[in-house]
Amino acid sequence: MADSDNNTTLPFVTRRKVLAGTATAMAATQSTTFARIDLEGDDAIDPAVAVWKRWQAAWEEAERLCNQQQRLERVLIETVGFPCTTVTLSDGESVTVHSVEALQELLGVRPANTVARTQAEAEIGANQARWDAAAREIGYSTALLAEREAGERAKEFLEALSQVPATSLAGIAAKLNAALREGEYSLHDSEPPWPQIRSALDDLARIREQKVSS
Repeated sequence: MADSDNNTTLPFVTRRKVLAGTATAMAATQSTTFARIDLEGDDAIDPAVAVWKRWQAAWEEAERLCNQQQRLERVLIETVGFPCTTVTLSDGESVTVHSVEALQELLGVRPANTVARTQAEAEIGANQARWDAAAREIGYSTALLAEREAGERAKEFLEALSQVPATSLAGIAAKLNAALREGEYSLHDSEPPWPQIRSALDDLARIREQKVSS
């Protein structure tokens, strides 16, 4: 994949940081209940548990690579800054964009005069070239690609998990755990269905403990 395919606009970077910033804490909190469900005993033969373990490994690798990529991204921001330009439109409003694509999209619906357009295109192009050169030098482009590939692997295992029938309480819990960790945006998210999924995991852990102690 060419480096131009790895260009990152500000909104996407910000959203990814928010998600990654809570992922580790969320995983730790969710595993408290999930750890009470034995995945190494008889339930380990559940095919859903087997797929979950592969998803878990891929998910953790994606998170590790995301953190690595973000460290490199901070270096880029501090040294060259995000690619950006401010263009004055024909109606007099000034708008700042952070990629060549965003500039082209803006000018497609809100035109600027020829001089302003040419200046903005030259500035964002030069800024993007500096970003891309620095990204290649520190390995950011490679790290970003590796993160995306790891994320795709985790996604494939998550999809496979939805197709595999669970044969135990642990298998059901594994599916719910994966759904919660992939979908919940923040700790203790109160929006449905996350409270209901957390409650179901608590129920499964309680039922499992009752079965073991009986």
